[in-house]
Amino acid sequence: MKTALITGITGQDGSYLAELLLEKGYRVVGMTRRSSTSAMDRIEHLLDRIELVQGDVLDQASLVAAIQSSEPQEVYNLAAMSFVPTSWNQPVLTGEFTGLGVTRMLEAVRQVDKSIRFYQASSSEMFGKVREVPQTELTPFHPRSPYGVAKAYGHFLTVNYRESFGLYAVSGILFNHESPRRGLEFVTRKVSDGVARIHLGLATELRMGNLDSQRDWGYAGDYVRAMWAMLQQPEPSDYVVATGIANSVRDLCRIAFERVGLDYEKYVKTDDRLLRPAEVDHLLGNADKARAELGWKPEIGFEELVQMMVDADIERLKTRAAARSDVVLPTSRA
Repeated sequence: MKTALITGITGQDGSYLAELLLEKGYRVVGMTRRSSTSAMDRIEHLLDRIELVQGDVLDQASLVAAIQSSEPQEVYNLAAMSFVPTSWNQPVLTGEFTGLGVTRMLEAVRQVDKSIRFYQASSSEMFGKVREVPQTELTPFHPRSPYGVAKAYGHFLTVNYRESFGLYAVSGILFNHESPRRGLEFVTRKVSDGVARIHLGLATELRMGNLDSQRDWGYAGDYVRAMWAMLQQPEPSDYVVATGIANSVRDLCRIAFERVGLDYEKYVKTDDRLLRPAEVDHLLGNADKARAELGWKPEIGFEELVQMMVDADIERLKTRAAARSDVVLPTSRA
């Protein structure tokens, strides 16, 4: 039985990756930070099948201790301050978590056991002001946010440790990947939750920023399969993981509202206060290398993904209302 240590296990990707590894017969250990509040919602259904250890990517000693105690063959570093707009408000903290945190993880692996295979969660945000469309593993980076800059640092450091110390260390350059487990602050979930609220009569409008921004959106459950496959290859290498299809935020809104029989133009209001200081306009990935070498391809399309998220948010809001006897949902709008 292989053991995998996952940092960021309580996040969207961590929860899907834990499910995948358990299906493959792994012993799964999740690293979590000590906190006065619980954030186990996404992995609550897995708690009797996984182990948890305390550790913090801001604290080198805790990472060494977590690796020593869990003795993993594979480490998946998914921990990060991952919401791009917040990185503008907290650029130093973003650098500590998302950039220097990778340094601490790699150094802990090097100190404890150099045979451990290491996966780093890189991001399409590193491409930023894109130099070419679509983007491949060889496309130059031009990040447009503190988050993108920090991810680029972590990416190149992973390459450096691979080349300098012979670690099996790889980066997955994942384009946007979503699911019903996505945080409410992210645009896809903001839309699916907003549509669900309008459909149920709990809201009357949805305020959005740049509707013309385009992204290559896929399903998180598909993308964790690529993460695992990267650590099973004979030699370490970096891979773009993407669908190769771009959709705009406008497309996202249209499909989401159509799911409940509504016209998005009647409910979506643009708000300049929601625009980024520096926009990333057209992220589109070329995952040919992952398809050829990993045998990976996405299984859930964009429209199906959006519909899945809208349905899940409608069900969540209905369940929450049913649990509170004092709440009565208004008549739905469709």
